Amino acid sequence: MLSVERHEKILEWLEKNKAVKVSDLSRELQVSEKTIRIDLVHLEKKGLLKRIHGGAVPLDDEGRIFPINERQSKHNLAKQAIAGEAIKRIQPNETILMDGGSTTLAVAKQLGAFPVTIITNDVRIAAELISKEKVQLMVLGGTRIGTSSSLFSPESSELLKRIRVNRLFFGATGISIEHGLTVLNSLHVEWKKQVLRCAERVTLLVDSTKFEKVGLIQFATIEEVDEIITDMNLDSAIKKRLETLGRTIFYAPIEQKND
Repeated sequence: MLSVERHEKILEWLEKNKAVKVSDLSRELQVSEKTIRIDLVHLEKKGLLKRIHGGAVPLDDEGRIFPINERQSKHNLAKQAIAGEAIKRIQPNETILMDGGSTTLAVAKQLGAFPVTIITNDVRIAAELISKEKVQLMVLGGTRIGTSSSLFSPESSELLKRIRVNRLFFGATGISIEHGLTVLNSLHVEWKKQVLRCAERVTLLVDSTKFEKVGLIQFATIEEVDEIITDMNLDSAIKKRLETLGRTIFYAPIEQKND
């Protein structure tokens, strides 16, 4: 088993069990405990877990894959603001491909009586849009992976090769100028590479906490993105570095709720 495959398995097990032991991982993956410790050091350096005595636990951080109901609650105001900014860019009668994720789900929730065609592989996004009369909805089917609400299948991947859309809304586990856009699962990598090829305009939706974080596997460079929508809390030094790349960036203002 390749190291990247072990890393995926470790993260999947961590997601399910909330903690992992070196001894259990060694037995499950059929490698030495020394190899597992090296793997955990590597994943900790990437900000994907926290090592403890004899094992590891997940970080309470956006670097981990949380079930979508947990991800929705994290940085919720920023996601809502980004979704609102994304909707401003939509034109009537556009065809839009919406990748699965908590921020794209926020876009679906805020989308009003707007005549558009939405293509998605996310069942929660589909459920949100199905009652919106002016939205033409196309759902790409498949199998659910882990706690994700997204579906994947060879048939959907093949269909993507023949689809052309006006715009793609998608997210990433991490975005880094040096390492590009990253995710944690290799299945997501191939999917995201395909959706990027489908769109005339590629729009990345990421809150400011995702910047300068690196997931397990790169699926694109920042140069492959036409525009980025994030929140106004992005660090000023990162803003300056992004501006040198010539990407269009929109900073969504966050409305603070008073208790």
